[in-house]
Amino acid sequence: MTKYDWLLLIHLLGAFCFLSGSIVAGILHAAATRRDRPSEVALLLGLVRPMVAVVGAGSIVVLVFGVWLARDAGYGVSDGWVVAAIALWAVSNALAGPAGKSLRQARELAERLAANGNHPSEELHRAVADRRALIFNYTSFLLLIVILVLMVFKPGS
Repeated sequence: MTKYDWLLLIHLLGAFCFLSGSIVAGILHAAATRRDRPSEVALLLGLVRPMVAVVGAGSIVVLVFGVWLARDAGYGVSDGWVVAAIALWAVSNALAGPAGKSLRQARELAERLAANGNHPSEELHRAVADRRALIFNYTSFLLLIVILVLMVFKPGS
């Protein structure tokens, strides 16, 4: 295998972690919005935590190896599609941060409620279904799809 092949492989593995971790976290969040028992919500949101690590690691790997790969393949880091991908990567990560904080607070509330009787709570339902967190997460995921399209088609190159 050539250096390019190794860079591409590692970049694609990072992209897989970034995207698949985001999908799994989104599915778990969606499932938590449909549960009433705090213990179930706490379990589902607790399962999001390892996905955050997968997404974070994939995010760093995809950026570092993506830039390295672009340079090795003869693309300039200042090429429009590379700049756009990096900018969208930054925005996607910036949106995921506040959404993650909101979900962490919802998980902590669910854990407290589960320990104190495990009764359904309107406050917990509102916290899990926080509109701002949902919008940030879905927007962040859509940006990942746009980045994927940029990587595949490399417009303007």
